[in-house]
Amino acid sequence: MILYIAEKPSLARAIAAVLPKPQYKDKGFIRLANGDVVSWCIGHLLQQAEPQDYNPDYKRWQAAQLPIVPDKWLLKVRKSAEQQLNVIKKLLKQADSLVHAGDPDREGQLLVDEVLAYCGVSESKLAGTQRLLISDLNPAAVKRSLTQLKPNRDFVPMSTSALARSRADWLYGLNMTRAYTLQGQKAGYQGVLSVGRVQTPLLGLVVKRDQDIANFVAKPFYQVLAELETEQQERFTALWQPSSACAPWQDDEGRVLVKALAEKVQQKICQQAAVVSKLEHKEAKQAPPLPYNLSTLQIEAAKRYGMTAQQVLDSCQQLYEKHKLITYPRSDCRYLPKEHLKQVKAVSQAVAVNEPELALAVQQADTALISRAWNDGKVDAHHAIIPTEKRMPAGRLSVAEQRLYQMIARQYLAQFYPPFCYRDTLAEVTIAGGCFVAKARVERSAGWKKLFRLHNSGDKVALTADEAEQSQLQTTLPALVVGQPLLCIAAKVLDKNTSPPQPFTDATLLAAMTGISRYVTNDEVRKILRDTDGLGTEATRAGIIELLFKRGFLQRSGKQIHATATGVALINALPAEAVTPDMTARWEAALNAICQRQQSYQAFMQPLLQQLQLLIQGAANATPVGLPTQPTQRWRGSKNAAVKGAQANRRYRRKTTGAAVAKAKRN
Repeated sequence: MILYIAEKPSLARAIAAVLPKPQYKDKGFIRLANGDVVSWCIGHLLQQAEPQDYNPDYKRWQAAQLPIVPDKWLLKVRKSAEQQLNVIKKLLKQADSLVHAGDPDREGQLLVDEVLAYCGVSESKLAGTQRLLISDLNPAAVKRSLTQLKPNRDFVPMSTSALARSRADWLYGLNMTRAYTLQGQKAGYQGVLSVGRVQTPLLGLVVKRDQDIANFVAKPFYQVLAELETEQQERFTALWQPSSACAPWQDDEGRVLVKALAEKVQQKICQQAAVVSKLEHKEAKQAPPLPYNLSTLQIEAAKRYGMTAQQVLDSCQQLYEKHKLITYPRSDCRYLPKEHLKQVKAVSQAVAVNEPELALAVQQADTALISRAWNDGKVDAHHAIIPTEKRMPAGRLSVAEQRLYQMIARQYLAQFYPPFCYRDTLAEVTIAGGCFVAKARVERSAGWKKLFRLHNSGDKVALTADEAEQSQLQTTLPALVVGQPLLCIAAKVLDKNTSPPQPFTDATLLAAMTGISRYVTNDEVRKILRDTDGLGTEATRAGIIELLFKRGFLQRSGKQIHATATGVALINALPAEAVTPDMTARWEAALNAICQRQQSYQAFMQPLLQQLQLLIQGAANATPVGLPTQPTQRWRGSKNAAVKGAQANRRYRRKTTGAAVAKAKRN
């Protein structure tokens, strides 16, 4: 008997649907016509044991106990999953061979591997276990995956990496949370001050941004805009470029801070002869944007529709599991395997049916085009999020699901449109010895951009960075040549002010997590963060942001996100290494090295334990200042519940959190 173990019921049903029939459905498994069985987990069936499981004395929080480090790690069965684990135990004893069908990521690998280890599967059976990687739940895709099974032993480093992350998060989160909660109690605070190696640096970003805004002092600066006229009375404007002689009156960014200097330039150039001193033309092309991964989809949906990261993730899970309209949504990849080119026609036709607004776009697409997205070398366990071949009658999706499907489909169709072609012109004009610059961009061919400019409903799509820059350019310039005489018919001084940084929103906070390297000064750390996933992973970011709100460390004001007094007090009490991304950057680099067989589990854990000892010692001398007398957090419970909360980063990496287990059962 072959036993297939899926991560959750919806995946198990998708596997069973393409295997021999008739089938017998029992409690916790599906038996196939040939005697094979498909069963499933419900997210993690097992969890890290709590401190009191190692020593009853640990139930009471005491500084003298810290840091708590298990001599031998224990797992315990989740109460809600006990029945299903017993089903799998019995089936494992009956099975001749096993197929691991966890999700195609590190956590999905660990989830089933830890069940196999906990249930005592023999070495010989483990050696023969195969790995099934599924990112599309439609029958044709599942069938293809079943023909591409791989040895599960090839994925041991991935499982080891996930295990190391899980244990490290437990050690760091639990010990630091207890240490700072006890210090908070000394200051009269009765809530839990949770600390996590990802959530806390993220909170630190918001606290610093709020402080930068509060401390910001606007500074006026001045520009000079010249209005120029050709001999044919064609007009355009050019902006003054201060020379090095103006440096004493400029700031670090080259802005002129003295109005008298700008006014002097204005007076000097009015009604003066000018000449075109330099002219540059550049023909350029812009390839279509890559298909979405989860973070880019969450950022765009936040900008366009004001959706939170968690709302996007939840809706995408429905599109993937329930409706089977998109591929695996927790992907960190924006590329596609060339093998998928075979499905382009079927996927495009499904999009035309499922999203009538894109039917014309499907007709106009040139499926013979192969964009840069099709790159086998950049696809690992999973590929970009794209539509599937599934067709669904209109009206079956929620508003959020429909919007996200449309976004994903449009981004996919863009791969079959030509580049956006344009011509940039830069003209330098000399007036009374001063340099003035005029820029313009002329569109040659809209290419893929026509897909993004307007919805049929008339809602304007948020500008990309490139489009925002283009909007600042003149659309045309007269036909100029070097040496051409001009006349400056007028000039004006533009009074401007430096702007404070903007408060974080859902979109910009997610963007900060994915581009966290912009917020660090250490060159080594910046490189690590650029080469890895940034702060957190695709699967964890939404949960981490929500966690900070639930714990009362963040609050919303309209679309803006700010830190609460509790969040500020906690960050101010913590050492720098706990509130900057440096530590998590080094963790991610080490965890990736484990995946690549370049580092061992012990080589990762030993330095962590040494660092943890120093952090706990430092916590004993840090008392948070400015805490409210009552906890602002919505997250409540006993200290025992707080221990579970300290482990929440691990739980949020899974598709099923505590509240989602019941939903997973229904699926």
